[in-house]
Amino acid sequence: MKKLCLFLSISMLILTSCSGEDKVNKKKYTNKLIDEKSPYLLQHAHNPVDWYPWGKEAFEKAKKEDKPIFLSIGYATCHWCHVMERESFENENVAKELNKAFICIKVDREERPDIDSIYMDVCQMMTGSGGWPLTIIMTPDKKPFFAATYIPRESRLGRMGLLDLIPKIEDGWKNSRKKILKSADEITGALNSMSKLPPQKLNSDIIKIALERMKRSFDAEDGGFGRAPKFPSPHKLIFLLNNYYYTKDVQTLEMVKTTLTKMRLGGVFDQLGYGFHRYSTDKKWLLPHFEKMLYDQAMLSSAYLDTYQATKDPFFANIAEEIFTYVLRDMTAPEKAFYSAEDADSDGEEGKYYIWSEGELAKTLTGDEFNLVKELFHTSAGGNFMDEASGRTTGENILYLNQALSLKQKKEFGVIREKLMPIRIKRVHPLKDTKILTDWNGLMIASFAKGARVLNSERYKKVAIFAMDFILKNMFDKENHLMHRYRDGDVAVYGKLDDYAFIVNALLELYQTTFDVVYLSKASELTDFALKHFRDSKHGGLFLTADYDEKLISRPKDAYDGAIPSGNSFFTLNLLRLAKLTGNEVYEEEAEKIINAFAGMVNRAPESFAQMLIAYQFASNNSREIMITGNQGLKNTKDVIKYINTQFIPNSVVLLKTKKNGTALAKVAKFSKVYSVEKDDVQVFICTGQSCAPPISEIETIMEKIK
Repeated sequence: MKKLCLFLSISMLILTSCSGEDKVNKKKYTNKLIDEKSPYLLQHAHNPVDWYPWGKEAFEKAKKEDKPIFLSIGYATCHWCHVMERESFENENVAKELNKAFICIKVDREERPDIDSIYMDVCQMMTGSGGWPLTIIMTPDKKPFFAATYIPRESRLGRMGLLDLIPKIEDGWKNSRKKILKSADEITGALNSMSKLPPQKLNSDIIKIALERMKRSFDAEDGGFGRAPKFPSPHKLIFLLNNYYYTKDVQTLEMVKTTLTKMRLGGVFDQLGYGFHRYSTDKKWLLPHFEKMLYDQAMLSSAYLDTYQATKDPFFANIAEEIFTYVLRDMTAPEKAFYSAEDADSDGEEGKYYIWSEGELAKTLTGDEFNLVKELFHTSAGGNFMDEASGRTTGENILYLNQALSLKQKKEFGVIREKLMPIRIKRVHPLKDTKILTDWNGLMIASFAKGARVLNSERYKKVAIFAMDFILKNMFDKENHLMHRYRDGDVAVYGKLDDYAFIVNALLELYQTTFDVVYLSKASELTDFALKHFRDSKHGGLFLTADYDEKLISRPKDAYDGAIPSGNSFFTLNLLRLAKLTGNEVYEEEAEKIINAFAGMVNRAPESFAQMLIAYQFASNNSREIMITGNQGLKNTKDVIKYINTQFIPNSVVLLKTKKNGTALAKVAKFSKVYSVEKDDVQVFICTGQSCAPPISEIETIMEKIK
């Protein structure tokens, strides 16, 4: 595929240094982005580049003026997006050339994941890599013929800059149009062929193969996989944890414990304000990329909760609560839903908000307190924070630990923290992306719902309920389509597969926490809707976009796990859980079809499809359906539910039938009709595989059978 753009004589890579900034008076210019709601688009609303949002106006103008499209895709908390803006999009000379040669379009990848998915696939096909900012040059009918990520303003180190690239593209468009159009057609054709793989069966040893590969890439000393940079990959950790449950392979449990422990001790965790940064640039989890994403907090808190259940070690429960503390303090909107992200940069510098000089620490703390921080968190006068450009320390320090704090040290650091947090809060805070995204909220709601169960917390239950109430009341249009983005009262963009998959997962978690049949019923309703509108009836699997959504040059369909597990994989597990909760075998059949649709990809690189393998683990091991009948307010019923919530049983679903909810439950789970409810007693029915045991009423026996 690289040959398709060789005539441009360009080879682009992501660079790790930048030249000086060229600033303009931002109020001097205003472009078409000024009326958008996305914080990322609004960041560029006063660039001298004549930006358009993605839409009919821009494409009609491109056709009318016979110009190619310069498409730039990024997101509000993207560090290199900021660099490219400062270097190029705020520069009047670059803007003049861009405006002359192109119609320029800006897209927020978080607001339009469908557009981002298509053109990121293009970039990876053409260059062998990807990332943001993503730069695509394409015809007015949206067919790409050039792709790159970050591009510097001027050429350097053998890499072409924008000021040299623009005239080459301009010349090619005028004098080599046929060649460009042929290349664009071939790229688009290759893109569309990606979703047309025939269904297969998973290798019978696929779990074993995936485990062997993960074990080979595992860093036994520092945790995580590979060397640097290191990403959290909580879906891989949950897959390993589930494997421990099914096989009692202690090595997989130790891999999870080591990784989650090392991450919490490292600089990738915000030791003062809590919450995890995006990833670590080194193998020891010391130097992070400082942005904080809602989805990381959601999935990591869930992984810590599972690990607490599996080990009963309160260390892991405490970390989940620390993450929740951060989300409730800094990422919760007045509407009770959750914001998207916080930037890495503040005051134009990455990490500035989070790092400390020893002088600043000494000025704020007593001598004993300063010495304790110096000893425990490894500060020094020279600093441990490395400047990427110069490769030298800056005199500033990232706080990190070598081992968990003792109870005494926790108490002492609690006092220190109360002194340092007010100082930090006075600094320029990193930009907060205040979009409310349905899919990411689904992940966070699910984790709070799980936290409510595992930690026996009424507060977390209320948080999950309030956030889900917001979604159910605000994120549907008049035709009852789930929508993707909310900001400042504005709801926009049709929901994608991830929105449906993650919200259904959250509804199932909320049902397991509250046993309110409304959540189970809504989960079934949204699942049926998604199957109708997202299904690829010819090749299997689910498309990212619905059949009523905007028609793009391709309809993406994937199961690969990126920073977030794929919608297809999450949806598959939802289907399997719903099949057990409702007794509807159609859901199980649909799950098998999705697994088969992506089996060819999974067989080639199973370690990259951990979430799909989690679903496959559920399907291929005898699941446990636990039906509880009784009065929900009865002490024995509460005791049974509380005990179940302490156990790590990843292949289980739990239903509760009471006198009050029996009729409603029977509408969504018809099989529940046969279970009677004793007025003053609790009964538990445990079914494993295709066989059900007699009802149990004695609390001790119930606990033993569940365990």
